[in-house]
Amino acid sequence: MADGKKGSDEKKQASVVSDVSALLTGLKTTLGETFRPVVTTMYPEDKTPRSERYRGRHYLRRYDNGLERCIGCELCAAACPVGCILVIAAENSEENRVSPGERYAKTYEINMLRCIFCGYCEEACPVQAIVLGPEYELSDTSREKFIYTKEKLLEPLPPDVQARLDRKDEAHPPAKPGTSP
Repeated sequence: MADGKKGSDEKKQASVVSDVSALLTGLKTTLGETFRPVVTTMYPEDKTPRSERYRGRHYLRRYDNGLERCIGCELCAAACPVGCILVIAAENSEENRVSPGERYAKTYEINMLRCIFCGYCEEACPVQAIVLGPEYELSDTSREKFIYTKEKLLEPLPPDVQARLDRKDEAHPPAKPGTSP
């Protein structure tokens, strides 16, 4: 009987030694990680770099002279696998030229809630009018704000074109109601 008790004590002692050994191994790992440099990115202030091919928010581009690139061909809408793009084309006129072609996109909308950011619209566009940029922060407070209209998608006018338009507006101020020019 004494041999059975002795064997049991040895097993308990071996068990305690292995438990303490496991505890020390864990503490060694914890202390080792404590003194390593921090690699956490402090997100809103510091943003991680995006890869060159990252596909984020859509943009409608313009030519250097300020004309819109989109010619209203609707190829982007046809290429979209989820059907989140709506393009309604209209004819250009000499008085109101919007794009260099015969037509332009009178209405251009993208439902960003349905978009899967596949990039097919960008590949299908013959004039590189639609591009997917690096912006990935697309949160908002209501579903209606996720339908991006042409005004929200268009790049701003180049500074020299905007200055030229401002000078034109200053030279020809709008007439006051009730007066004739």
